[in-house]
Amino acid sequence: MRLSIRHTTRYVFTEPVAHGVQRLRLMPKETQGQRILDWAMELTGAREELSYDDQNHNHVTLVSVLPGATEVEISCRGTVETEDHAGVIGRHAGHMPLWAFLSHTPLTKPGPRLRQLVNGLDKGGSSVEVLHRLSAAVLAAVAYETGVTHVETTAEEALAHGRGVCQDHAHAFIAAARMLDIPARYVSGYLMMNDRVYQEATHAWAEAFVEGLGWVGFDISNQISPDPRYVRVATGRDYSDAAPIVGISFGAMSEDLHVELAIEQQMVEQ
Repeated sequence: MRLSIRHTTRYVFTEPVAHGVQRLRLMPKETQGQRILDWAMELTGAREELSYDDQNHNHVTLVSVLPGATEVEISCRGTVETEDHAGVIGRHAGHMPLWAFLSHTPLTKPGPRLRQLVNGLDKGGSSVEVLHRLSAAVLAAVAYETGVTHVETTAEEALAHGRGVCQDHAHAFIAAARMLDIPARYVSGYLMMNDRVYQEATHAWAEAFVEGLGWVGFDISNQISPDPRYVRVATGRDYSDAAPIVGISFGAMSEDLHVELAIEQQMVEQ
């Protein structure tokens, strides 16, 4: 499947920015079942300082906000070709050792609700079967609802709310998988929706490392393993490692954030 992606993020500040920096993880990865045909980024109100691949093989671009800017716009567009591998990414890559994905982070630190979730899980059968049951258990415990949680909400807090979004589902799944001694990581990316082109946000899911298969994806919010509609952009131990945009600014009183995202299938001429 060939997917066309257009993603624009716009910050509008109430006062001119004296100084600001942003770390961008917006360029998709070249991985099994995913090939980047073209990708471009345009900046308004900011300039690129440097780019590099981080410890998780994410492509990172560091940009600085132009002094005095009252608006910053980051616009990406490109074409990605995907294949169906039933969510299997395969072997481990990157500079982070596999064991690093067994240790908890502040966002995935287990508490009593996570322990109760894991204790109540049927652990019979193969690792893949257990992980699919875990995915279903997380969604049953955390109903999908926007506006309840935020980017700093922990997995334990999401379980306490009983509501959350794809980021919360991924964190809860990752935390529980690690409690089962299964390496797990967070994935940020794009998902082409069948019923619309324009979307309000990027998507997030999780991957677990299964012996004999390698990394396998689980979209807890949609209860499937990623198919050709999914585009992997960044991975990490939790959201903080894979966040699309992270930044700080000085001199601006407040900011408004606007996101425009369009994903659609591109027909290929035979």
